[in-house]
Amino acid sequence: MPRPHPKASRRRSEASPQPETVDPVWLAKAIGVTLALAFVCGYLALCFLFYQGQWQIVLHPARTATAPASIEGAAFEAVHFAPGSDAIPKLTGWWIPAVPQGRFHEATVLFLPAGDGSLADSTPTLGLLHTLGINVFAFDYRGYGQSAKVHPSQQRMTEDADSAWQYLTQSRGVPPERIVLYGTGVGASLATRLAQSHATVSALILDAPNADLMDTVRRDSRSRFIPVGMLFHEDFPMAKPLETLRTPKLLIAGPESSGQMKTAFRSAAGPKVTAETGTSEKTPDAEVLVHFFDRYLPQSAISATAAR
Repeated sequence: MPRPHPKASRRRSEASPQPETVDPVWLAKAIGVTLALAFVCGYLALCFLFYQGQWQIVLHPARTATAPASIEGAAFEAVHFAPGSDAIPKLTGWWIPAVPQGRFHEATVLFLPAGDGSLADSTPTLGLLHTLGINVFAFDYRGYGQSAKVHPSQQRMTEDADSAWQYLTQSRGVPPERIVLYGTGVGASLATRLAQSHATVSALILDAPNADLMDTVRRDSRSRFIPVGMLFHEDFPMAKPLETLRTPKLLIAGPESSGQMKTAFRSAAGPKVTAETGTSEKTPDAEVLVHFFDRYLPQSAISATAAR
């Protein structure tokens, strides 16, 4: 049997491929870049989720299946208005008529509720307004109460406030100069905007408004690592518009009102009246409201024969 030639064996061994090696430095860089990209993608996803869901930090809607039997004993009419493209009304409200002999029965309060709960939580204030002898129209924004089931936002609530104004002035035929805008919580921002848009409105009442939602968001644990200043847009502005708004204003501070809100009240343009509610009070002082109405409602909207 022939032996393998030594030279041929050496040639075969020289031709066999050598195992490839990876540079450790390159490998470390590749892992670092991959981790950095994963971090950036994760952070951008977190920012996107915050942007999409930021309304949940400042708005806390509640649904209600049925309307109450009465508003603090007062009869009311359930109203469905603002039809969508499908002709189905998107908003539900309450028309609480004043008694015919009411002192302010020729005037109407357009009530814009806060962003927590539903209109049912505002029945003490609505009942108080009714006892003063003035008509009241209040409604739930979309996402609240019995209105359409969508998540609320500043844009949608602004549209809903406009729809309520149109219903009151067009469908009900209430003259703007006999309308008092009443906003509480974030509703104060919406009421202020309506007063800016409709200069002939008779008066504006802001009851314990939210003046600095940015601070609320910054204190929330869900926005701890988020560039809130760049992404937050559900701010419901109020302080800046008040500086130039000449509509007569009643500015009511609550027991938990922030320093920013009180600063906004001080900076608000006149004419204005300021008041405070006590720690145990759920509604504004009736005498303060009556005095404000007597002073700023048109005389044609005040009944001279009604008792004070």
